[in-house]
Amino acid sequence: MMKPDLNSPLPQSPQLQSFGNRSSDLATEDLFIKKLEAISQTAPNETVKNEFLNKEVPSINKLFTRFLKNRKKVIDWDKINPPPADMVLNYKDLPAITEQRTSELASKLAVLKLNGGLGTTMGCTGPKSVIEVRSEKTFLDLSVQQIKEMNERYNIKVPLVLMNSFNTHQETGKIIQKYKYSDVKIHSFNQSRFPRILKDNLMPVPDKLFGSDSEWYPPGHGDVFFALQNSGLLETLINEGKEYLFISNVDNLGAVVDFNILEAMDKNKVEYIMEVTNKTRADVKGGTLIQYEGKAKLLEIAQVPSSKVEEFKSIKKFKIFNTNNIWVNLKAIDRVLKQNLLDDMDIIINPKVADGKSIIQLEIAAGAAIEFFNNARGVNVPRSRFLPVKSTSDLFIVQSNLYSLEKGVLVMNKNRPFTTVPLVKLGDNFKKVSDYQARIKGIPDILELDQLTVSGDVTFGQNMVLKGTVIIVANHGSRIDIPEGSEFENKVVSGNLHCGAL
Repeated sequence: MMKPDLNSPLPQSPQLQSFGNRSSDLATEDLFIKKLEAISQTAPNETVKNEFLNKEVPSINKLFTRFLKNRKKVIDWDKINPPPADMVLNYKDLPAITEQRTSELASKLAVLKLNGGLGTTMGCTGPKSVIEVRSEKTFLDLSVQQIKEMNERYNIKVPLVLMNSFNTHQETGKIIQKYKYSDVKIHSFNQSRFPRILKDNLMPVPDKLFGSDSEWYPPGHGDVFFALQNSGLLETLINEGKEYLFISNVDNLGAVVDFNILEAMDKNKVEYIMEVTNKTRADVKGGTLIQYEGKAKLLEIAQVPSSKVEEFKSIKKFKIFNTNNIWVNLKAIDRVLKQNLLDDMDIIINPKVADGKSIIQLEIAAGAAIEFFNNARGVNVPRSRFLPVKSTSDLFIVQSNLYSLEKGVLVMNKNRPFTTVPLVKLGDNFKKVSDYQARIKGIPDILELDQLTVSGDVTFGQNMVLKGTVIIVANHGSRIDIPEGSEFENKVVSGNLHCGAL
């Protein structure tokens, strides 16, 4: 008869395994809270300490607890369906709004720009919103100008609200002083500041409240609802008679106020609208609007099982993606927060390596809130409402003759023979704005351009014209200087060229 191995664990029932996992999670939660409390002891004074303990710590711990509880939970792919026709309104079917009705609705509106990003990916320091994008105007300049024009036209006072991160808050506070005589009321508030988490033991990375900024992060733009409430601005806007909030990324130059969308929202008693647009091959990784268990829901690629990623990228099944232009009823935000409904927003786990350590960031997306609002809808908008500037390749497009600037709004050139924007890929030599400006003496005429790819040590002369598909490649050790006035149509240029050789 075989003797039992007293050192081997006894088999456990699923219920006992679940209890064991939960007990382990409770111990982790306890250690996590103690670490946050220890961090609070490094605050410079009692006021800062109490603000961290009373405002930030509950939010941090709530997100962390949900992460522990749901980290092994996966979305049921069989329950995912494309949104039904009545869930997504078609922009072209929205009735045109009258001038009088526009004025009425405008008085109930506030505009919020997500202003938490830095310009580091484009080689700039400080907030990304202060990068000059067109006619010596920055993203922030254009946002202020748009609202100023709207306020003057309808004799109203739509406020501009900026949600900053700890990375951009101080600098933005200085910058907005230049607008104090612009007749646009600007509110500014800071989103939350969460500690990065070590991947191996799930403990906070920082030891000090104000040590290295690299040990902290803003927890995604989904924090906008909580931070708006914590700042007191949600209550302020409601008390001022504002009913609707239009939220968008500050670097999306297509995200301008559209009163046809607001009219549809008001008329149909919709609490939340997500602007979506048709996918192209360049957008396959973008989050998409789906129907899940009878509700509208945002599905991000980070939530997709690895075996289903290619299906998620399919333009045939998932035809639209989220532009992150969002319209929300302010009283509805107040209600869902008081009911703690947004505490169940999906968490995106963002793994990174920082200072040689494997860490994770727990983030939430503003679009993930859609499932918690009543009568939520998508609106399939023209591509022109999605014009983000994430790189110098995007900058190249918006600075070209493809667009003109009219009252702070970019308008596509009517002489463009196509409705689509060309695909532009500038290489690493153009990555920083300073290098981009040094290498391009003048933006070429790209009215008839389909695609441009540039790689290696390349410079552009002035008054160039590019048509069709153009590929310019300077191999390692080579340099291509394209002379002034060059015109390329469906051409591949490579080698080591200077002056008039073309």
